[in-house]
Amino acid sequence: MNIAPRSPNASRAGPQPVRCLQLHVKRLALLGVAALLGACSGPAAVVGLIGMATDTSASWSIVKHFHDKWVEGGPVPCYRLDSLERALTPHCQPYAAGTIKAADLAAPHKLPLCPLAMAARDLRLWHVLPELIEKGAMPEACARAPLAELAQVDPCPDFAVAPPQVRESMVWLAQADARAVHHDVVRMLSCPKAREVGFDAVIARWAEAGQLQPGRLSFSPLSALHPDMLASPLAVRLEADGHSARAGLDPYQGTLRSGFEEAFRSGHFQALEWWLVRAPELANRVPPPQGNQLPWVPLAKTLSNDWLDQPAHREPMVAFLLARGANPAARLPHQPDMTVLRLARQMNSPLLPMLESASAPSRARVASGRGTPGAP
Repeated sequence: MNIAPRSPNASRAGPQPVRCLQLHVKRLALLGVAALLGACSGPAAVVGLIGMATDTSASWSIVKHFHDKWVEGGPVPCYRLDSLERALTPHCQPYAAGTIKAADLAAPHKLPLCPLAMAARDLRLWHVLPELIEKGAMPEACARAPLAELAQVDPCPDFAVAPPQVRESMVWLAQADARAVHHDVVRMLSCPKAREVGFDAVIARWAEAGQLQPGRLSFSPLSALHPDMLASPLAVRLEADGHSARAGLDPYQGTLRSGFEEAFRSGHFQALEWWLVRAPELANRVPPPQGNQLPWVPLAKTLSNDWLDQPAHREPMVAFLLARGANPAARLPHQPDMTVLRLARQMNSPLLPMLESASAPSRARVASGRGTPGAP
């Protein structure tokens, strides 16, 4: 019997479909895992597939294509970001310490703020600060002080939740960046949660170093202090150095409230007493915090439901102000023919009886010729 010679490729022809099937199964498995990770853990989890396929493999290309379609219109996929951008992108967390490449830190980036500001202003990224500083990131590269960026996002962050090395990084930013001597930063560093970790000592060191001298700042340190701190030795020192309450009423650079307004809105009666002892005229008229605004009348502001942080403070605030010389017949700067009392009547305010009872002695004095006629 003649047996035809076997082709050299015949022995390999059989297993070939099996190998193709295995390859397709592998690709489908990767796609399935990508879908599951994308659905359960968000875009960051898909980066974990790097360990299953290299960037140049066909399988990984398929996964990336699938993922791009999955998040189309959403955040940029994490695997398309460099090491710095990944570390500073919340949806790409968790971040592994030591993974930021110095070359990426030195290269131009597309971040909306400088790296230090990005990390400082977002509690979720605080843990990146130590590595950024260790690898040479400098606050001078930022348009504004990173701590000012944080203060304007959260005037009193919970610093106690930060590890010690992160808090050390915050102190370093306060000492290394002269622009950190800022109204909003002083307010933040003197707030209760900052005092819990000793950050108010930074302000004291600024004073000792001569960085808070009167006439050299764009703000008043007394006005910038948290209201709790006006009874502190630091406030006493600032007054001894030449800072005054009235200077604290001048316009300033910053976005957080001025000192008197913060005390008034938050219902901090002890701080209000401090201000009124030094500037009694504030009971009736408060200068504007910025030059392009009008003065305001505290009694009139209490009539509104949305000016005090706690509406329950309205009645005790009216009593407090009346006891310290506030006049219900005071005219409103933006509407000179309107008094506080008239406004309360117009609004049918529940505070009207208090204002009327306080204005009765004034009318009696006018009737007897001992007062100045007015129109309450």
